[in-house]
Amino acid sequence: MDRFSRIVLGYHGCTAEFAEAILRGELPLSQWQPSANPYDWLGRGIYFWEYAPERARAWGEGGVIGAVIQLGRCLDLTDLRYTDLLLPAYQAVKKAFRQGARKLPKNREKRRELDCLVINTLILGQPVGQQFQTVRCPFLEGRAAFPGSLILRESHVQLAVRDRACLLGVFRPGKTER
Repeated sequence: MDRFSRIVLGYHGCTAEFAEAILRGELPLSQWQPSANPYDWLGRGIYFWEYAPERARAWGEGGVIGAVIQLGRCLDLTDLRYTDLLLPAYQAVKKAFRQGARKLPKNREKRRELDCLVINTLILGQPVGQQFQTVRCPFLEGRAAFPGSLILRESHVQLAVRDRACLLGVFRPGKTER
């Protein structure tokens, strides 16, 4: 892990029971299982909303876990040097599917099967020891904040933590006030 990498706060929406087990130390962070659905937006990982506890609260099932996350080797999709890596990964996936006479998955609404496959392929194609530990990407989502606005109410920055060593600690987030 790059010892000078950025540290952020992330919020994970989950069941109240799971949150309590993690926060009390009954379930060690090393046993926190990453999501590995074929439609996860940023590929395999433990998902967090960056600096957005209310988004996690709205999405979760009664529980929220706050985490201090060191981004480490981050596939930060707000940076061109990383988004430039996506096209070659996509082309490799497309070629493999064509050779196997299989149909390439498609993205649909919140099911990002193609994005997931391309990001997982990109990361797994990195040399061992140099693979990305986290993935970070903004998502524009929801209805307009006001008439004529291009600001969308549910936009957020999503993090997928692939390497649990990036989780420096967890905490119980307090209620936020408006």
